[in-house]
Formats: sequence, structure tokens, C-alpha cells
Amino acid sequence: MMNRATLSMGVLAVVLGGWMWPVAARSESRAMDVSRSVLKIRVFKSGLFSAFAHDHEIEAPIEQGAVETAGNPAVEFRVDARRLRVLDPELAADKRAEVQKTMDGPQVLDSSRFSGISFQSMSVEKIDAEHWIVRGNLTLHGQTRPVIVTAIQKDGHYRGSATLKQRDFGIAPVSIAGGTVKVKDEVTVEFDIVLAE
Repeated sequence: MMNRATLSMGVLAVVLGGWMWPVAARSESRAMDVSRSVLKIRVFKSGLFSAFAHDHEIEAPIEQGAVETAGNPAVEFRVDARRLRVLDPELAADKRAEVQKTMDGPQVLDSSRFSGISFQSMSVEKIDAEHWIVRGNLTLHGQTRPVIVTAIQKDGHYRGSATLKQRDFGIAPVSIAGGTVKVKDEVTVEFDIVLAE
């Protein structure tokens, strides 16, 4: 949630979290600018009383990562699950803290036990000058599963997303009030990557 490389929602994601592609014709490995590169997980509400629940937006900085353009293009990155933060600006601070505690705890990410989220690409398919399909392995919650990422390059940023299921990574979607309020199994994992100069 890295064949020559290492997003754990999504989520997740979902994530969820990370992923990349060739960024230039030069054959070299380029590090990511970790001060500007982030992983984001979007979790969506479900259930009979979902109108009274909230979607969740979760974000963490990418801890380290690199893009390889020599030979077979590849990407790898790593996120510290303990640095994931619930943003949810519409929630009161105390409610947001509750969501954060649940997410970090053993019921969901168990981030003190499974602190590493990583992605390692297996193949990169160029669709056109700005679009790529990246297939790779995402490690999240101690589980590694294949994911497919769609990616686009624009204005110096490389942005992409993938949809994954929490259960595939051993995470049971949170459910309360007898299942009348819960989150969906599917989460969206997104990334926004900037390469270091």
C-alpha cells in the first residue's frame, strides 16, 4: 500500500501508499524532493446513515524515493505510516483526533507495528508524452499487493492515483452503529511527486 525500486489507504489507500515513470531522456537516477512530495489517501463513507458521516482525507510526506530513467524506467518510494495525518478540515478538532487515533490503532493501520508503506515499480508503460501506466507492488499494513497506477506529468509535478481495497491488505473497513455508519472497502491513493534539482 518499487523491480528496481521500494502508498501503504489507502489506504487505505488506499493506499495506499506510492509510483513513477520516465521523466526525461537522460539515463540517471533522480531523488524525490521530500519537502514537496506527498502521499494522500481518500476514504469514503458508506452505510444507511452515511449522510451523518464524513469522507476522510489523509496525507503524509514521502520520506524517501527515486526515479530511474536508465534502461528500464523505475520508481520507488517510502512513507512512514506514523506521519499520516487526518486533514478533514470540516471536522471539529476533537472529532478529528478521534479519527486519527482510530486510524493509527490496531483496528486500522496499526502504524506503531507496521510503520513502513512502500512502492516498487515492476513495469512502466508510456501512453503519450505526459501519461503513464505504472504497475508495481505496494506494501501496506505488512502486506504486499500488486497495484496499477495512472500517472500524469504537468508543471513539474508527477501526479497519479490508484484504487485499492483495504481488505486486500488485511484491514477491515471501520464500521460503527451496527454497520449503519461505515467506510467503503475501496480507497483512493494519490501522490504528488516533485524531483530534486
